[in-house]
Amino acid sequence: MAKKTTNKAWVVSADMGYGHQRAVFPLKDIAEDGLITVGKNDNSTEKEKKQWTRLLHVYESFSRARGIPVIGKPIFAMLDALLHIPSFYPIRNMSHSTYQVDMLENNIKNGLCTGMMERISAKPLPLVTSFYAPAVAADMKGYEPTYCIVCDADINRVWVAKQPWESRITYFAPCGKAAQRLKTYGVPEERILLTGFPLPVDLTGPKLSVLKKDLGQRLHYLDPRQRFWTMHSRNVEHFLGTKNCVPMNDRKLTITYAVGGAGAQKEIGARIVRSLRHKLHGNEVRINLVAGIRPEVRDYFLSVRSEFRSENINVIFGETLHEYFQKFNAAMHTTDILWTKPSELSFYAGLGIPLIMTPTIGSQERFNRQWLFEIHAGMKQENPDFTDQWLYDLLDNGTIADMAWSGFLKARKLGTEKIQEVLSTGTMVRSNSPLER
Repeated sequence: MAKKTTNKAWVVSADMGYGHQRAVFPLKDIAEDGLITVGKNDNSTEKEKKQWTRLLHVYESFSRARGIPVIGKPIFAMLDALLHIPSFYPIRNMSHSTYQVDMLENNIKNGLCTGMMERISAKPLPLVTSFYAPAVAADMKGYEPTYCIVCDADINRVWVAKQPWESRITYFAPCGKAAQRLKTYGVPEERILLTGFPLPVDLTGPKLSVLKKDLGQRLHYLDPRQRFWTMHSRNVEHFLGTKNCVPMNDRKLTITYAVGGAGAQKEIGARIVRSLRHKLHGNEVRINLVAGIRPEVRDYFLSVRSEFRSENINVIFGETLHEYFQKFNAAMHTTDILWTKPSELSFYAGLGIPLIMTPTIGSQERFNRQWLFEIHAGMKQENPDFTDQWLYDLLDNGTIADMAWSGFLKARKLGTEKIQEVLSTGTMVRSNSPLER
């Protein structure tokens, strides 16, 4: 790849849940003319905006369908088939085109991403996008350089151009499994960079200084009986530094429950609160209920807080995505357990935050869940109605602390820095050290 000399780029996303938007938020400072959302602020015509609105409607219907009595599962299965990711094994050549690839190409030829192309053509800068359609559209128009951030541990064939051997898209992969999949889809190895998912720099800090401090405290709250510390204290102090491992005892165990962009599964949050009501009133635990930018979810969580009348219940909501992401990131500093579906938030395991996973919605989430299992950084939720029993058993035996530590060691943390490094130098330094990747 040719050497780059710019620290600015066109940064583009899509309004398809929070994942794609969350992936570019850490890059906002290098975004030329601000973050661009296709179909929103990219010079789109009314016709193109309607195309994107229809796609969003399909996505949200897909996310909510499973919860509909009787007809929900058949509808979900039909929509899931469109986004199906086949089994990784046996490893085989999967570069042939698919129905989804052909459909995307036809939509682009019919005007999808035209507004974005007009806008970015005004200034020759690198294009960085967290959604496949803008990357493929730019590639079809011959725009270079084009970079695509992969937002899940595995992806559908639609993320890759029809003729991948002719494509000039470079992919930023969040983990090794995603990089392997891109190869099976025909992407040349030199166009796959294993950067890691772009995590917020205010949660990592220079040389991971913020992350080390937050994790050093978190491990104490996750290990009340010192089972984990008895076995791993030397290892932890080696990587985090002794000063970061001294317990401050200035807060309480904090669980953050987050719904996705479609607002599905909000009822699980209420069940968690109900089960932990005695510990909430006893000032033993704090719960963040994350509503994102959906007012109806905010109102639901506010009603939960009103019902249980506890100051230890905090509702996180933003009028805009920018406000929501800022509040969410701020809450992560003191979050000990992140309870959510295995979406793009799976990669927050790299921050040393253990994940408890709600039921998956779609193929990509099933593969995210499998990845978390493989690195021992997450677990499927047990019955939320008995959280006060099973969760505290796992805390007492050090299991949750072990998950936090495993995620920190095995998941990549410097995705944002590595992406910026590629944009400014054309390449990136590779390392196997958990503190340098």
